[in-house]
Amino acid sequence: MKKPPILYWFRNDLRLSDNPALCAAAKEGEVLPIYIWNSGGGSVTKRGAASRYWLYHSLKMLKAELGSFLSFYKGDELGNLECIIQQFGIKKVFWNRCYEAHAMKRDKVIKETLKKKGIDVQTFNASLLWEPWEAVKAEKDPYKVFTPFYRKGCLSAPTPRKPLNKPSSLKCVSDKKNGWNIDDLDICLPKSWHAKFPGEFKIGEVGAKERLNLFIKRGLDGYKEQRNFPALPHVSKLSPHIHHGEISPNQIYYSAKKQGDNSDVDHFCSELGWREFSYNLLYFNQDLEKVNIQKKFNNFSWKKDTKNLHFWQKGQTGIPFVDAGMRELYTTGFLHNRMRMVVGSFLVKNLMIHWHEGRKWFWDCLFDADLANNSASWQWIAGCGADAAPYFRIFNPITQGQKFDGEGIYTKQYLPELANLPNKYLFDPWNAPESVLDQAGVKLGKTYPKPIVDLSQSRLEALEAFSKLKGL
Repeated sequence: MKKPPILYWFRNDLRLSDNPALCAAAKEGEVLPIYIWNSGGGSVTKRGAASRYWLYHSLKMLKAELGSFLSFYKGDELGNLECIIQQFGIKKVFWNRCYEAHAMKRDKVIKETLKKKGIDVQTFNASLLWEPWEAVKAEKDPYKVFTPFYRKGCLSAPTPRKPLNKPSSLKCVSDKKNGWNIDDLDICLPKSWHAKFPGEFKIGEVGAKERLNLFIKRGLDGYKEQRNFPALPHVSKLSPHIHHGEISPNQIYYSAKKQGDNSDVDHFCSELGWREFSYNLLYFNQDLEKVNIQKKFNNFSWKKDTKNLHFWQKGQTGIPFVDAGMRELYTTGFLHNRMRMVVGSFLVKNLMIHWHEGRKWFWDCLFDADLANNSASWQWIAGCGADAAPYFRIFNPITQGQKFDGEGIYTKQYLPELANLPNKYLFDPWNAPESVLDQAGVKLGKTYPKPIVDLSQSRLEALEAFSKLKGL
């Protein structure tokens, strides 16, 4: 009698190389690889429009890589798994772990249910360099500051595992009876996403490896300093690939380490450490996307200003460096890290709008919309997180633009209406003489908005409001 296949469940690990669960399954015999699309769940856990766009194309690439053996299902995960198990006589189910609260709760129920039915369930770590419970000060005592977390909790822990090769003898079967066609899953939201794909991104595992190699070749040297300049190629832009599991942090970590021991490599690896820190925070604060880590912020008087929120979302604030960042986000599905801090600070400090609104907008617009990173980063910029920015740190978008985009290359790319404005006035066009504006074809309030807020006054108001929390 033919041995039943091993059921392998793809989740946020859409790759064949360095896939621990898939490699383990391949050693057991034939593999039935599946993906279950469940669009339900709480509002904060539903994928945003940009992420769904990327997911759809990534799954298509993965199916092609597997020779069309990837089977798709829709709806409740446990119900689908039970049907597949019954249909194929499955005895073993393998998957790689997820760390979001809703996913851990779901997986625990599934694992317990299947084990009661005599099914062997095996799970693996495929998305983190260190498990959240490994990088702690003591048992269940997590770090709350990044530097000791990374230097002591991570670098003193066992070295991350070496990447695994693609299974050399992967034999797959598919569900030709009950599997869905990917186009019938309704993963992409029709006419809801405005990113100009493919742009510079090549979705899929092959594209992820090409992106990593390009960064190692062109961007790693000088990374520590040059990563702050959005017009330069010194950022990896790997985050969408990492988020969807098209490449693992282990592959990235060891590729960087091969380049030698220097400040650029160390700084780049520490950025991977920030991702680990975000997942550590999420693991020990399972409501991170909604609840302030610092409880004193629970009574903070955020402004409810839908008009200014809309201007911020669409890059129409009248503050050029902020608008350039928001338009990059809205039109490409990506946002440079320096710009994430600038636009985030402007929203929560200058406009005094709740960080929840920023988190929700990023969640919908980013290809790399990651629950851990997105939540932890917004808490950081708002000052309410574990390792938060001090309340008095308010990014000045004028000086930030002058310092990190002095030639105006990035800003003018996303604000073509200011393309002819001299760089001297690019970041504060309201201070330009009327003759300069006329010559550049800029009419404030018509061709480009007037500022929706006074930067100096709003900074003072923010300092006063946030300083009231200092002693709480």
